[in-house]
Amino acid sequence: MAEKTVKIPGPDHPITVVKNPDRVVVKVGDRVLADTRDALSLQEANYPAVQYIPRKDVDLTQLERTDHQTYCPYKGDASYYTLLPDAENAVWTYEQPYDAVADIREHLAFYPDKVSIEIIA
Repeated sequence: MAEKTVKIPGPDHPITVVKNPDRVVVKVGDRVLADTRDALSLQEANYPAVQYIPRKDVDLTQLERTDHQTYCPYKGDASYYTLLPDAENAVWTYEQPYDAVADIREHLAFYPDKVSIEIIA
């Protein structure tokens, strides 16, 4: 198996992780999946910011682990969850993130096309 390329964020591909000062609520319809005041906002290059929610603030009973995995040379290996009953691989997490984004360990992120993510100031 070939070794994975590891890249360090820098001027050509910046990544910042900061605490979101606002409340973040994640829902599917009327079902609340997560509600937190401890979200981390990860801004990577020119992509939209992603809200990473602490596991403690996510209703894990609504998730089921899948075998799907992806790799990001800046963040590491991502594992996925299906949002029950049928939103396959709608949630991801970096369980052993690279040092540059270590703060997102123990956090989950949700695809915004599968859920609604409300940021309440």
